[in-house]
Amino acid sequence: MSAIEGVYQELSNAQRKRRDDNEKAARRAMITEIAGSAAIGLYRNSMENRADDFFEKANVIRGKNVYNQAQKLDDEYAKHAESAISYQGGEEQYVYDKFDIQDSQKTEVVVNYDFSPIKGKKWNIGVVYGSSGCGKTTILKSLGKLSSVEFDRDKALISNFDFMDPNDASRVLMSMGLSSVPTWLRPFSSLSNGEQYRAELAYKVARASEGDIILIDEYTSVVDRDVAKAMSFALQKYIRKTNKKIVLASCHYDIMEWLMPDWTCSPQKGGVLVEHDYRLRSRPNIELQVSRVEYSAWDIFKKHHYLTADCSKGFGYLMFTWDDKPVAICVYKPQPTGAVPNGYALARTVVLPDFQGMGIGVSISNFVSSLLVNMGKRVYTKTISPALGEYRSRSKDFRPTSNNGKTRKFNGNGKNAMDSKNRLSRASYCHEYIGEGVSGYEELLLPIKEMRDNKKKKVQLNLEL
Repeated sequence: MSAIEGVYQELSNAQRKRRDDNEKAARRAMITEIAGSAAIGLYRNSMENRADDFFEKANVIRGKNVYNQAQKLDDEYAKHAESAISYQGGEEQYVYDKFDIQDSQKTEVVVNYDFSPIKGKKWNIGVVYGSSGCGKTTILKSLGKLSSVEFDRDKALISNFDFMDPNDASRVLMSMGLSSVPTWLRPFSSLSNGEQYRAELAYKVARASEGDIILIDEYTSVVDRDVAKAMSFALQKYIRKTNKKIVLASCHYDIMEWLMPDWTCSPQKGGVLVEHDYRLRSRPNIELQVSRVEYSAWDIFKKHHYLTADCSKGFGYLMFTWDDKPVAICVYKPQPTGAVPNGYALARTVVLPDFQGMGIGVSISNFVSSLLVNMGKRVYTKTISPALGEYRSRSKDFRPTSNNGKTRKFNGNGKNAMDSKNRLSRASYCHEYIGEGVSGYEELLLPIKEMRDNKKKKVQLNLEL
């Protein structure tokens, strides 16, 4: 090996050692975890490539020139790395300084909005909408404090509402679409995303005093879009019924027709408040599909019914879906008597929790009743649900029977002894359906054997809520 080659090799090794040391220093600074580190990494690679190219091409160069060139490259890289870690604030400050943006402590979001059009006016529901980061939360904060809900995760959901009368607690839960009694008895942590969101809404609404503005950020961001629509419809009914005020911020526009707000505001549209008259809008319709199903479908719904007694495999089961998602089931059964040999009864009507509060239960039970009436049957209903029972008492399509409002006594005797011994004695709403029948759906009521043989049939049903 020649002398110059030896010098070249020595200088090269020294250069590589210094480069390795600089790389270790850079790693200690954790520069590689931020945007600024990316820029440094690119620069470092560029320097390394240039150095490698230099040494590969310099086969015969005087030692002094090799040293000077290598030292220049090394000093340039070291200076850059040192400057990156020398800023007060570390990697974050490097980004602010190198990329010409505001200091983090001085960064402000300026949102223009004007609420003067609704001052002194009566309203119940407002919606602030727009994409993420446009300033929706800023507008909400200008109206008041954003509160959070901390449930006791070991207590039953309804026990977290012990600050109010139990009847009022159950009423506000039902109004938010949480009408499933078994759901009330479960802890918050075991609820679905949709149920948790409704529970938090119910709590905030229940806590609001007269004159308060309830503020809800990121409305429906964590739930399925059909669930969001159902939740919105239930919410607006309760807010208007109780004459409260609520402002919701959302990046979704598909809930508007379900919320029917009194005003809307979008930072992306200049923050101009737009007033709406929800009374001039058509109520939204949902298109459900109804199909005759086997007894096994009852497993999806039975845990959400307030009765513990199971259904017979000989009953009729009609399941309702929305965009192929199970929504509700209505179960009917023959109930002949000596006086009414063609008597039928609605044995169970269950709407899954995510879709409660929209009036679906009322609509589908009326639909099934009208199917049976069209087939020459007399249809009787019984429920302990105040909302459903009072609706039927007001409806022209139902008339109270002699048992309406009476308490049924269970003595544990007879063929129903097994079911009745654990039942409470309580008053029930009892009615007969006297509305018109509906035709065109006869195949849904075929005998079960024919339904199996013919694989009948999913039918489109448009419900007006």
